[in-house]
Amino acid sequence: MRFFLAFIALLGFIASSLALREHYRTDASPCSINERWDCGIVNHSPFAVMAGIPVAAIGMAGYVLLGILAFKRAYRPLLAAAVVGLTFSLYLAHIEAHILGVWCVYCVASLTAISLLTLLAFGTMILSRGRNSTP
Repeated sequence: MRFFLAFIALLGFIASSLALREHYRTDASPCSINERWDCGIVNHSPFAVMAGIPVAAIGMAGYVLLGILAFKRAYRPLLAAAVVGLTFSLYLAHIEAHILGVWCVYCVASLTAISLLTLLAFGTMILSRGRNSTP
């Protein structure tokens, strides 16, 4: 399971790195699909930076941490970090849906990755607990 969790963390890292590329892009965004789907608008908004750090870079760092924890089979800290990441990602999805009114394909991919990581980390922790408690 640890390799699958690390693979999902890698996919989240890739999605975040693509969003970071959009943050620094000065030409037209290739993922500007229509008025509801435009990564450029999302990644150039004031919400794309926290304390001077691009949100996508924070996501990349988070996915590195999650991948390391998965490799170490540190499922309890992995779950705790994933819940923090999921909470942050849901907050960003709220901003996209209710404040900006525009979605970013890469952000949705990242939300999918962190949601799956959280669910699988929870399930893995529960299953490993059950195996450890049986005589």
